[in-house]
Amino acid sequence: MSKVVATGKTIEEAVEQGLIQLGVHKDRVTVNVLEQPSRGFLGLIGAKGAKVELTLIAEPAPASAASAPSLPQQSAREDKQEAAGGATRQDSGHPVEEAYQEAVHFIVDVAKSMGLEVEVETVHAKESTVLQISGPDLGLLIGRRGQTLDALQYLANIVANRYSDSFIRLVLDAENFRERRKKTLEELADRLAARVVRTRKEVVLEPMSPQERKIIHSRLQDHRQVSTLSKGEEPNRRVVITFK
Repeated sequence: MSKVVATGKTIEEAVEQGLIQLGVHKDRVTVNVLEQPSRGFLGLIGAKGAKVELTLIAEPAPASAASAPSLPQQSAREDKQEAAGGATRQDSGHPVEEAYQEAVHFIVDVAKSMGLEVEVETVHAKESTVLQISGPDLGLLIGRRGQTLDALQYLANIVANRYSDSFIRLVLDAENFRERRKKTLEELADRLAARVVRTRKEVVLEPMSPQERKIIHSRLQDHRQVSTLSKGEEPNRRVVITFK
């Protein structure tokens, strides 16, 4: 993927969303503003977000072996890593764990501002790192259908990637909400697929995050009688279930 179109309430937010989708930093892309945000009448009616197009900048070809300068067997940065106990570091010189710690601090601070005392455990998985949030009264932090948790996850990813030179993907979870939500969406997919088979009419779901749309697509990808597609633009992109 060398180009994406992203949206947000502001141009900066739309750019950050695009950078997360591409998994790169801002110096690796060119930004084309497609639509300026507008507040609408009285700041409410007809409000419109920003839309930007991000294009990856091609990396320069590596120098040939003949022209490349010889490198010492161990760089000064690697010497510092060994002196620090072998901690893996990004090009910025910050320990990898620092990015996760900054995200954890951010989550704890946001929770405190909401009157909640929480603890956050970092669990490293193959494709992402899960920040498990525990504490009392987490319903407020999760929000309706996980919308508050998703928003906090989006911001935590921005915070973490500001402290890392390689892309980090964080998933926030609280009270095992992600697994419970996955089960709910899979059951919904099964029910709606049955309705499509019965009525031969397509069903359009409510707007969902990319992660939740993926659950629906994955659940029905091997279904013999229905197929799925996504339509619309973020944040109002929806899954459509159609009869084959």
